[in-house]
Amino acid sequence: MALITFFEKPGCINNARQKKVLKNAGHNLIERDLLAEPWTPGRLRPFFRSMPVCEWFNPAAPRIKSGEVDPGRLDADRALALMIEDPLLIRRPLMISGSLYLSGFDADQVTALLGLAAQQLRDAGDLQTCTQSDGTGCLPKAARA
Repeated sequence: MALITFFEKPGCINNARQKKVLKNAGHNLIERDLLAEPWTPGRLRPFFRSMPVCEWFNPAAPRIKSGEVDPGRLDADRALALMIEDPLLIRRPLMISGSLYLSGFDADQVTALLGLAAQQLRDAGDLQTCTQSDGTGCLPKAARA
């Protein structure tokens, strides 16, 4: 199986569940603290590949929920600068396996790219949505009211 560097927020319940699923599938994890990592734009950008900028963000982050940061209004450079300043904004987990970089725990991507059995993911339930999230995603705050 794969060796995966797994960047997490320590204490995050969903990250703990995600790690358990990966380990049960036979993957080996190198666990890293996402909040303590010395991020640079060059190190952070590959995780987001061709995703829209608004999808780079953790919708449960306090600055997103309060409306202070509106991911739908940011370009890539500003988004990266904000994430480096405040790593709670980063959609997690971040994972590296070989030359593969992933942000978030999208079941389809994890299944296809890491070889995790689809049944294992179905049995684990929702591993993507933070239990603290209001599920608003990329909508500007005004559109959510």
